[in-house]
Amino acid sequence: MCQVKRIGVGVIGFGWMGQVHARAWSRLIHHYPELPGLPARLVHVSDSAPGRAESGAQQYGFERSSEDWLNLISDPDVDVVSVTTPNFLHREMGIAVAEAGKHLWIEKPVGIRSAETNDVVAAVAKSGVMSAVGFNYRVAPAVVKAKLLLDEGAIGRVTTVSSNWSSDYSAHPLGALSWRFTREYAGAGVLLDLMSHEIDLLRYLVGEVESTIGQVNTFIHERPKASNGSSHYSLGDSASMGTVENDDWASALLGFRNGARGLIEASRASVGDQNNYGFVLHGTKGFIQWNFRRMGELIVSSGNDYENQSTKTIFVGLDDGDYGNFQPGAGISMGYDDLKVIEASNLLKSISSGVQQGSSVQDALAVAGVLDAIERSIQSQSWEPVSVVRAGTLTG
Repeated sequence: MCQVKRIGVGVIGFGWMGQVHARAWSRLIHHYPELPGLPARLVHVSDSAPGRAESGAQQYGFERSSEDWLNLISDPDVDVVSVTTPNFLHREMGIAVAEAGKHLWIEKPVGIRSAETNDVVAAVAKSGVMSAVGFNYRVAPAVVKAKLLLDEGAIGRVTTVSSNWSSDYSAHPLGALSWRFTREYAGAGVLLDLMSHEIDLLRYLVGEVESTIGQVNTFIHERPKASNGSSHYSLGDSASMGTVENDDWASALLGFRNGARGLIEASRASVGDQNNYGFVLHGTKGFIQWNFRRMGELIVSSGNDYENQSTKTIFVGLDDGDYGNFQPGAGISMGYDDLKVIEASNLLKSISSGVQQGSSVQDALAVAGVLDAIERSIQSQSWEPVSVVRAGTLTG
């Protein structure tokens, strides 16, 4: 019997998210033992911070490490690469991974601007490799169940949509001025960081956005300059301050192609809120509500009563999304890291079948088109159409 080659994994960037990716690749064999190429082989980890990659290799079992990511890209034993670095590096790295003929799992945003995202999409298409983007909330089993209920007409035609993501990771006035607060390295602020997730999830559930108008605000205009290795969770010293260049808060009205209307909001500076993310979808026959902090639950109202209609809480079960790959019965919690394992499984299925499973860089390009329209509307102070974005050739 022919032995299937174990898939060789490389991870570029080994902060928190790089470690999440490494754990996901290692755990695939536990939850998806039937998939080809497992157990994944952790071949190469790269990080520019001195000692971080070497330490990560020892802790996670990578065969080798380097500070120069180009060494990883050229490693013949690497078949698939996770890119988990700061935003400004995504275009260059994403293109290089694709041009090296390696499959790509990249965190959002794929580019600081839609043109950068387009370049990565074009490179992936030209090379014929498969891709995945870190829109992990769409794979939560309750969200998959919500999608099924919508497709079955459980709440009728969707009329209104609301989504809010409030977090406090940038609420402290002495939070360090990391790369996330600069235009050069991060691009937009909470628009790219959190609202991109909301837009992708609503595209997945409701459909494409055709027009929008938005607004942004920055509440903390100066922050302590960051020391080497500081993250956006680090605190600094007020003796040396720098300017915040992007948004702490954003909101937008959305017009969907199917006639639904939406209101979305995101904040990184909401005191007292930690990762409070969810949506409410109203339709002509009911509503569906979900919150990430109660990830395995849906609140649903469905029927023909219209007034005084009852509401129930549904716990996801074995047949909902990939829940059965992780838990034996309804009501047992899953966690954030589990969603990344599902993402990794979708990419491996894409690689083995040649058919895209889960979110791809093309989804990231569609999200970038909506974000572009929001940013244009902030300047024009009027509704802006969302362009239908299709990947072209590399811009150079």
